[in-house]
Amino acid sequence: MPTRKAVTMKTIAIELGLTVQTVNKALKGKHGMSEATRQLIVQTAEKLGYYTMDQIRSLRLDHIAPYPNERLRFLLVQTAESVSYNRLLLQGLQDRFFSFGHRIELLMLPQRLKQDKMAVWLEEAGVLFADGIFIAPSILPQDWETVLFDLPMPRILLSFPPSGVKIDSVIWDVYEATCQAVAYLRSQGHERIMYVGDIQMQRGSILRWQAFGYAMQASGITIVPSEHCIGHRDTNLEWYNELLHQIQQQQPTAIICGIDHEVPVVYETCKALQLRIPDDISLVGFLNEQPEILPEFTRPLLPISQTGYRAADRMLWRIANPTLPFEHIRIQGEFHIGLTTALLSSP
Repeated sequence: MPTRKAVTMKTIAIELGLTVQTVNKALKGKHGMSEATRQLIVQTAEKLGYYTMDQIRSLRLDHIAPYPNERLRFLLVQTAESVSYNRLLLQGLQDRFFSFGHRIELLMLPQRLKQDKMAVWLEEAGVLFADGIFIAPSILPQDWETVLFDLPMPRILLSFPPSGVKIDSVIWDVYEATCQAVAYLRSQGHERIMYVGDIQMQRGSILRWQAFGYAMQASGITIVPSEHCIGHRDTNLEWYNELLHQIQQQQPTAIICGIDHEVPVVYETCKALQLRIPDDISLVGFLNEQPEILPEFTRPLLPISQTGYRAADRMLWRIANPTLPFEHIRIQGEFHIGLTTALLSSP
């Protein structure tokens, strides 16, 4: 396959109908334009595969060719539990790989398959012909992880790694996000903060709860696990009744919901109890994205797409540096103040 033609600043300028000088200023971070224009130029440069000399030097230091002759094929493997992340993760992976000419495909793993049949299924699905795989979060059953970790190809885990596993990982930092949520609510005067979230579902869920305990204790508040809604979700009705009971019993002034799909349930439960949000109770939700059915939520901005982008970099680095030590990368996000939290009123 022929070498891809290098993209110049003139290419970007023609694409956007701007001058080369404007493009040059944007890419060098100089003043003289709106932030929206700057972002558009930067995103277009990435899309077209433009690299500054500094970027080229950085890639070459990592033994990565900015304009590779060979186009690689990667897989994002998933199960149904990880579907809610897919669009954002895939967007980040595609954004990064597009500039190199590589491609990324989705592969859904069957859930009802015995462990001794998994390796055969992967071979029949052509996984061994991929140049590398990305393992999505929330892979269930967890037996799949063990089989995927043993594949003879570069692998990037998009989750928190289990102990002792030799694999690179990239994930958004839910531990730091939880600490941000607690710190913000404490700054607003809240002490009776309830945590809601299934802490047994996956490793990241457990880390959220651990971070909540650490952050609360660091601010001088001892938590009692039985006063929070963290039990196993056997059925939707049982979980809803537990949540209802806990809110009535504990009367929190604020709730942190650490699981995306549980946030709407928490919101509707508070409304059913005739609690005004945020006047009577403040809510912080770990939403992957802001849904239209909910008000603008106060929430940590989980950098899911950015995680995909960074994971693509890590994959190319691992292919170029197969013998170097494995690394675990956590991507930190910002904290967004929405309409669901307020300063605690004096009694």
